[in-house]
Amino acid sequence: MSDNLEKIVSEICTRYGNDASRMMDVVRDAHARFGFVSSACADAIAAALKTPRVEVESLVSFYAFFAAHPRAKVVIRLCNDIVDVMHDGHKVWETFEQELGIKTGETTKDGAFSLEYTPCIGMCDQAPAALINDVVVTRLTADRAREIVRELKSGSDPAGLVKEFGDGNNAHELVRAMVVNNIRERGAVVFDAEDMQPGTGLKNALAMSPAEVIRAVKTARLRGRGGAGFPAGMKWEFTRESAGSFRTVICNADEGEPGTFKDRVILTERPDLLFEGMTIAGYAIGAEQGILYLRGEYAYLQPFLENVLNERRASGLLGQNSAGKAGFNFDIRIQMGAGAYVCGEETALISSCEGLRGDPKTRPPFPAQRGYRGQPTAVNNVETLCCVTRILEKGPGWFSQIGNGKSAGTKLLSISGDCKKPGVYEIPFGITLQQLLVKAGGADAIAVQVGGPSGSMVGPKDFGRQICFEDLATGGSIMIFGPGRNLLQVVQKFMEFFVEESCGYCTPCRVGNRLIKERLDRIIAGKGEKTDLAYLEQLVEMVKAASRCGLGQTSPNPVLSTLKNFRQCYEALLLKETGGMQPAFDLKEAVKDAENIAARASVHC
Repeated sequence: MSDNLEKIVSEICTRYGNDASRMMDVVRDAHARFGFVSSACADAIAAALKTPRVEVESLVSFYAFFAAHPRAKVVIRLCNDIVDVMHDGHKVWETFEQELGIKTGETTKDGAFSLEYTPCIGMCDQAPAALINDVVVTRLTADRAREIVRELKSGSDPAGLVKEFGDGNNAHELVRAMVVNNIRERGAVVFDAEDMQPGTGLKNALAMSPAEVIRAVKTARLRGRGGAGFPAGMKWEFTRESAGSFRTVICNADEGEPGTFKDRVILTERPDLLFEGMTIAGYAIGAEQGILYLRGEYAYLQPFLENVLNERRASGLLGQNSAGKAGFNFDIRIQMGAGAYVCGEETALISSCEGLRGDPKTRPPFPAQRGYRGQPTAVNNVETLCCVTRILEKGPGWFSQIGNGKSAGTKLLSISGDCKKPGVYEIPFGITLQQLLVKAGGADAIAVQVGGPSGSMVGPKDFGRQICFEDLATGGSIMIFGPGRNLLQVVQKFMEFFVEESCGYCTPCRVGNRLIKERLDRIIAGKGEKTDLAYLEQLVEMVKAASRCGLGQTSPNPVLSTLKNFRQCYEALLLKETGGMQPAFDLKEAVKDAENIAARASVHC
C-alpha cells in the first residue's frame, strides 16, 4: 500500500474525527481525491475508522456516484426520466454516443469520458438535462451536445460549459449555475418571505417554552409536506418525550422523485427560512444538532449553503447560546448524498447519515423513538421546516387561515411535462387540478400524474378534484401528459425507475417490481391476455402490502392507478381470446444475449 495514499486517507479521516458514522463524507472526499475508491483505499479507510472493511466496500458499491474502479476524468450523466424523454432526450443521448464513439454505460478507450444514464436530477422544468461531473447542464439539444463534447475534448473544464447564469442566487459567486428558478406563482408562506429578517421567527420561538412552540405548530395544523402528511407538531412531541441521551433534527432534502424540483428552488432562494425552521425544531425537541441531507445531484449548491450557515453562525443564530438563548447550543451540518433514490425514505436517509448503505430500517421503532445513532430524531422535509419559520414569525392563526379550511397553508408544486409554463407554483391548498392546468398552460391534458411516479395518474373526469390532504395529496410533483402521449409507456418508464432504485433488501420489492414490469412489457408488446390484468392486480396488491418500506409500498401505484383510471389503455392491447394458450416463455428472446456474445445465431425448432 502506498505510504502517500495512507497519509491522504488518514488526513481525510482526521478531518471527520475518525468517526465511522461520517463515512459518507470520508468516502466522498477520498473519491474526489483519487477518482475512485480502490481496494487499498478501502483498507486504509477501514483501518483509520476502526470499522470492518466490508462496511466501506458495501457503502461504495451501494451509491451510484461512488466507484470502486477507475472512472473517467469526465462523467456525463444523462437524465433519462419520462419528462426528458418527452422533450426529445433520446436525440441528445444519441448525439453524445455518436460524438464520443461509445454507448451509454461505457468509457472511452483513453479513459477521458464515461457516459451514464441517471434518474431525475431535479431539472424537469428545463429538460433535457445532464450532470457533467457536478456541473448541471440544462435545456440540451443535439447541437448543444456536439458543442459540449467538442469543448470537453479541447480540454475545457466542465464548469466552463456554463455560458450564462440563471436568475436569483443561481448567479451567486458560490453557485454560478445555468439553472433557472422558474418560480411561476409566489405564495404567502415561502416565496413572499423575501423581506423577512433572519432570526425573527427563531427569537419569537425562544421567547416561548418548547412545549408552547410545539403547541403553536399543532394549532397551525401544519402537516408534513413530503407526501405522508403526518402532523409536524405531533412528530416533535413524540420526539421530545422519547427517552434518549441526545436528539437530532434532520432535514430531508433528497427530493429524488422524478418530476420534483421545488426543494431545489427553496434551497437556492430561501435557505435562511429552512435553517431557521431547523433551529426552531431543535429548540422544540431539545436537540443540539441538525443535519441537512442534501442529494448528491445538488452538490453545486453545497458551497453556497455552507456559506449561509457560516453567516448565521457569525450572526449568533447558530452555535453556543443560539440567538442569545442561554444554554441553547444548536448547530447544523450538511450531509451529502451520493445518488440513491431510496434515501428519500426517512429510515434509509438516517442509515446514510450514519455512514452506512441507505438501507431502510424496520419500523417500529420509529425515528421519533430511535432514529439517528439510536436516539430520538425528528425528520422533516424542506418545505415543512420553512412553514415552521413563518408560523413562529406570523402566528399559527395567520397560517391556518390559508388553504381550504381542512388543509392549512400553501403547497409548493413542481409542474412539468406537456405545458407552456413549467416551474414551481406556491398555491393555497384547495385549488382544483383544472385550475392548476390552466395556470400552467396544460388545459388540453389527457392525464396528470399527481405525486410523482409513486402517486396517482388521473384523467379528465378527476380534474375537478382539489389539491389537498383530503383529496389529491401530493409531495409536490405534477406531471402533465398531453394529447398523443402513450400512457402505458409512461407507466413502463416509472416501473423501470422503481426496479432500478429498489435497495434489494426485501423480496416483494426486489422481485415483485420486476415481475410487474415484465407483465407490463408483455402487454405493451401486444402479447397480453385478459388474465394478465387480473395477475397484475393481485401482484401490485401483494407488493404494496408486503414491502418493507415506502418505496416498495408505493412503487406499484403507476400500474394500480392506471388500471383503475385508464383500463381501456390496457384492454386495447390485449390479444383476442382464441381459446388457445399463449407461450409464457420466448426461447429466442431468452438466448439473444448469448447469441450476441458467441457471434452466431442459434437454430430453433
